[in-house]
Amino acid sequence: MVSPTDPNEVRLTGENSFIRLHTAANGPMTTRASHWRVLLSPGGPGHVLYLKSDATDDQVRIYSDNIALARWLQDEIESFLFPEFADQSIQVIDAVFSRDGNAMTFWTETVESDEDTIALTWYDFGEPFVINIPPGAVEGRNLGVYSCFVPARRAQLTLNGVVASGQPLPEMRGDRTTSTACLAWSETWVRPY
Repeated sequence: MVSPTDPNEVRLTGENSFIRLHTAANGPMTTRASHWRVLLSPGGPGHVLYLKSDATDDQVRIYSDNIALARWLQDEIESFLFPEFADQSIQVIDAVFSRDGNAMTFWTETVESDEDTIALTWYDFGEPFVINIPPGAVEGRNLGVYSCFVPARRAQLTLNGVVASGQPLPEMRGDRTTSTACLAWSETWVRPY
């Protein structure tokens, strides 16, 4: 009989939507944005945007409404997802987060600080699917993740009205065609007790 409960410790639940843009299929990444909306974690609830883009002169910026969450995510998850985002010497910029849209037409996350306004927009969506990566399934990672991905064939990031260059590219996850720009909702990270 299969147990209806997962045996692992819940570390985080929320969202981690992302945008990775390229100017050519084999070209370098021009933008990497990792947007977190967290409901439950040891760092508390809140929002964080980790961003590196041609729109930031390829400098990493971190925006958040909860610095404890931003630092916890750096230690727990970003350290292996994208180590440049895990550098705790980078200032965390206080920001306000809002959202608009739906997963049928478009979705926009807006991040506003005293000096910057950033808009991340996903649209032209593909078929949603669930990823299920148990703890230990990826070598060197004791964390697992479950998430509902809504891939976007098109996405745009703007910083103070400047549009980041590039576009999302198609990619495969298992047997699913997806994109380098996805809404990642109902995301839960777990680790063994």
